[in-house]
Amino acid sequence: MAVVERLAIVGTGLIGASVGLAARAAGVGDVRGWDVDPAALAIAVEREAVDAAGSLGAAVSDAELVIVAAPVAALPAQVAAVLEATGVGTTVSDVGSTKTPVTRAVSDGRFIGGHPVCGSETHGPAHASGGLFRGATWFLTPDATTDPERYRTLHGFVASLGAVPVAVDPEAHDRLVALTSHLPHALANVLLNQAGASRVDGHEPLAAAGGSLRDMTRVAGANPRIWVDIFLDNAEALAAALAEHRRRIEQVERALAEGDAGFLARWIGEASDNRRRMLADAYEEPGMLQRLRVHVPDRPGVLAGITQALGAERINIEDFELQHLSRERGGTLTLLVGGEDEAVRAAAILEAQGYHVVISPVLE
Repeated sequence: MAVVERLAIVGTGLIGASVGLAARAAGVGDVRGWDVDPAALAIAVEREAVDAAGSLGAAVSDAELVIVAAPVAALPAQVAAVLEATGVGTTVSDVGSTKTPVTRAVSDGRFIGGHPVCGSETHGPAHASGGLFRGATWFLTPDATTDPERYRTLHGFVASLGAVPVAVDPEAHDRLVALTSHLPHALANVLLNQAGASRVDGHEPLAAAGGSLRDMTRVAGANPRIWVDIFLDNAEALAAALAEHRRRIEQVERALAEGDAGFLARWIGEASDNRRRMLADAYEEPGMLQRLRVHVPDRPGVLAGITQALGAERINIEDFELQHLSRERGGTLTLLVGGEDEAVRAAAILEAQGYHVVISPVLE
C-alpha cells in the first residue's frame, strides 16, 4: 500500500510533474493537479503525471498530502491559499529552493517545508521524469509545532519516491544551498558574461571556448523567472557566499603575483580531494556512474523523446549535456546514469530506437 493514497500537486512544472510521475510509480492511486498556467497543466496531464482539477479547491479537496510546486516568490501566498482550502487532516509541503521566507510567513502546524535537491537547467512538465528524485537529498523543515505523525507521513512519502529525506533548520538550509546551488549558478553567469563581453586582439573568446568553460557554465542562463526570485529570496546567504568566494580569489591572486607555486599546488590538490569527497558522499554509488554518449540529429523533440523513453523505464538521468555540431551533423548527447546495469538498460532502449550508444565509466 502506498504511504499516501490521495495526493494533490499545486504547480505542474518540471518538479511538480516529476512528483506526480514518481508518485504514480510508487502506487499512489489519486494524483490531482492544478496550475495557474493551463498549458503547463495540459502537458502534465498528457504526460499522465496528474489528473486535472478545475480549481485549486477541487485539487486539494480531501487530499492527504498537498505538494506546492510554485516559484519561490509565490510560495507563501500559495501555501496560505492551500491551507485555507484544506482541513485538519491534510498535510502541506512545498519544493521551494529557499526555506526561510516561506517558513517565516506560514505559521500553521499542518505545513512542513521541503526541498528536493535535484532538477536541471531544463524546465516545464515536458521534461519531467519519475526517476528525478532517486538518490537525491530531499530537505524537510519540521519544527517544534510539527505533528510527529504528519512528519512520518511526509518522510515516508519522500522516501517512497526514491529520495533521501533529511531534516534541517530553514536558515541552515538556505546557507547550505547558497554554497552548493545558488553560488554555482551565479558564478556560471559571471563566467559566461565575462567571456561574452571580452575581445582578445580581435578574437571572440566564446568562439574559441574549450570544454572547461562549457562544463563550468552548464547552468548559466537558467530560467530567469525562477532564478531571479531564488537569488533575491536568499540574498543574504548568497552575498555571504560571494564574499567568501572573493576572499579565496584574492588568495589565488596573491599567489600568482608572488609566484607561489607551493600554494597553487596545495590549492589544486585540496580541490581534487574535495571533489572526490563530493562524488563519494553526494552521489549514489559514485564509482558506478556511467557516461552514455549518443549521436542525435538536429530536429525538434529528440531530447524530450529520449528523456521520456528512459523515464518511462524508471532510469534516472543524473545529468546530461548536449554538444551541438551543426544542423546537418546534429550533435552528441552525453547522459550520466547511475550503475552499470542501468547504463546497459538505457543503451538497449536507445539502440532499439536507432541510436548508436557508447558507454564508459565516469570515475576510473
